[in-house]
Amino acid sequence: MHIDLQAGPVAPRYAAYLRGKRLFLAGCLVVLLALACVSISVGSVTIPVREVVATLVAGRPGDASTIIWNIRLPRVLAACVAGAGLAVAGGVMQSVLRNPLSSPYTLGISHAAGFGAAVAITLLGAGTVSAHIADSVVVRNPYLVTICAFVAAMVATGALLAISRIRSSQPEVMVLVGVALAALFTAGTTFLQYFSSADQVAAIVFWTFGDVGRASWPDVALLTAVVLPCTAWFQLNRWNYNALDAGDDTARSLGVHAERVRVTGMLLSSLITAVVVSFLGIIGFIGLLGPHMVRRLIGDDQRFLLPGSFLVGAIILLVSDTLARIVLAPIVLPVGILTAFFGAPLFLYLIVRGYRR
Repeated sequence: MHIDLQAGPVAPRYAAYLRGKRLFLAGCLVVLLALACVSISVGSVTIPVREVVATLVAGRPGDASTIIWNIRLPRVLAACVAGAGLAVAGGVMQSVLRNPLSSPYTLGISHAAGFGAAVAITLLGAGTVSAHIADSVVVRNPYLVTICAFVAAMVATGALLAISRIRSSQPEVMVLVGVALAALFTAGTTFLQYFSSADQVAAIVFWTFGDVGRASWPDVALLTAVVLPCTAWFQLNRWNYNALDAGDDTARSLGVHAERVRVTGMLLSSLITAVVVSFLGIIGFIGLLGPHMVRRLIGDDQRFLLPGSFLVGAIILLVSDTLARIVLAPIVLPVGILTAFFGAPLFLYLIVRGYRR
């Protein structure tokens, strides 16, 4: 009888616990949709939000429709998909490596993918130099670029997995490994630039800034075809990631194949990073910002952390790209600059907080 009295209120409390997290996810989705409409409306030609919604819903013809469908909507969707993919990849990396400072950027995977893409563009003829600065690199073979970016990202991932298997490895050690890998692949990219023509050097430098404005409809389609299935796989393995958060021994006692889950998670996270970098350039700190913001608000439960990171990552990159277009209008800044401004202070805060502990 005593047990029943104690257990009675548990179900309502748990229902309230779930309801709060679901409301957070629903709120993020509403905010994302509203921000997407606002982002489509602003630019060199301002389009009222009401007209944006009417054009998207009813397909109203006109000049505004051409701007929305051919220029701004692909940019907004690319920002949402890339931001969501990088954030959820960062959340998975933090879980499988049990390292709060893990992300595609801080661990050097983005730099590795950038090096692989630069190899494809400069040495394998996958890209051409355009006379227009807005399109300084035109990728003729996105599949070759993605494959090269993925191979380079996997080299970095293999090094990270090897280091993570050392029992005494600490978060600070993984950060140092990431710094070393970033320096190594940045040096490789610089080496390619040194033996390239002036136009190619300018093109590669501009390409590595990170810019969602270069995405076309086929690019958005390929990004979506990679990010959404990988995210679905992560969500299917949410309980495995919860188990890994408690340690490998606990995960194994629960029947989780820890090494297989870790390797698969890193592989798919690297694939997302490689595809995003190959099309949009290096966009830093989204994978660090998104998961930590969500963790602060709704906790570590991977059932809600992963979809929350997905939505918040999309919001962060969409807001960053919108600000990049209006803060110095008519000049459009590369979005990678703003994400670095946002992410660097958080990165320093996390390091200082870790050392204090």
